[in-house]
Amino acid sequence: MILHIDMDAFFAAVEQRDDPQLKGRPIVVSGHSKRSVVSTASYEARRFGIHSAMPVFQAREKCPHLIIVPGDKAKYARDSKKIMEILLNFSPLVEPVSIDEAYVDIKGCGKLFGPPRAIAVKIKKTILDRLGLTCSIGIAPVKFLAKIASDMNKPDGLTLIPMEDMDQTIKILPIEKIPGVGRQAMEQMKSLKIKTLGDVRKLNTDLLERKFGKFGTRLSLLCRGIDDTPVETGSDRKSISSETTLSEDIHELWDAKAELLAHSQRVGRDLRKKSLVCRNVSIKIKFSDFSQITRSRKTQSWICSSKAIFDHALALYENVKITKKIRLLGVGVSHLRDVHAPVQMDLLQPADHRVKKQWETVDKAVDSVEEKFGHDFIKKASLARKQKEG
Repeated sequence: MILHIDMDAFFAAVEQRDDPQLKGRPIVVSGHSKRSVVSTASYEARRFGIHSAMPVFQAREKCPHLIIVPGDKAKYARDSKKIMEILLNFSPLVEPVSIDEAYVDIKGCGKLFGPPRAIAVKIKKTILDRLGLTCSIGIAPVKFLAKIASDMNKPDGLTLIPMEDMDQTIKILPIEKIPGVGRQAMEQMKSLKIKTLGDVRKLNTDLLERKFGKFGTRLSLLCRGIDDTPVETGSDRKSISSETTLSEDIHELWDAKAELLAHSQRVGRDLRKKSLVCRNVSIKIKFSDFSQITRSRKTQSWICSSKAIFDHALALYENVKITKKIRLLGVGVSHLRDVHAPVQMDLLQPADHRVKKQWETVDKAVDSVEEKFGHDFIKKASLARKQKEG
């Protein structure tokens, strides 16, 4: 059996725990500007229809007495680390998915901690006792059902889908609950008259693949309760990213370059701090009408320098035809590995290999200065000029 642990309104719950005056009140963790979006909404705020990614001005309209808390990423990261340590006390097979959720494979743990439900109860109690936070846990024989189950009885829920109930659960499971079924996929589902995951069984795999590509293949397996995706252990991060909703919409290339550079520096700094290198760079663009796109490219070699990340991000951006103003820009990297891990070397190094290493050396020197004096102590001249002009 696999457990999916999902913390309840994590950021907001941490703030309510640390400030008793916020308990029982509608709060959101977000910035205060008119362009800010909700990061997390407390359950009291959700009763007003407020949800994550909602613009703060809309949230205020729904709840005039809404309390906005700026949040503290470092504090949330500390609590997240403690939660993952608690989970590791119950099983060595723990897969952190994000800062507030994880999968746990409890195979072979029964002799120590009892049956699956008993293990989930003990995990919930331990997290509550040590951190003063509640979580919801889903239990199922496969990962995708465990994740869905954790959302069935929030907050502070515990839902078990035993093997003998899997078939009936799949038959009536709303198709929109399946991870990966977004707005576009739902339009296709409606045209195929698919309302539940069980309905997918009526269609052959070839048709599903034509309609949904690789995801169609996965759907044909999920509808039969087949999910061989393992719980991936270890602390390996799959990606690192940085993005910001802009204070004002932008359209000029100069403004976009400045934003991409700032995000590339943050991502590069995070890579180097964790002794990681990447082989893929991506950008995210959200336009003024809230539509969004992502673009990515594989790099020729393993990189961690901010300049190399920026060069790839800028090349991706310049290949996008920009017809609308931009409200959010982001840069991400993926396909990560430890910088010290053994890797097969190219027989012919790229011509810019020496330059790349020089930039990495410069970045590491800057990182050392910033670690001592703060991230604003040294700033790229282009970013400083933009800040001055602004």
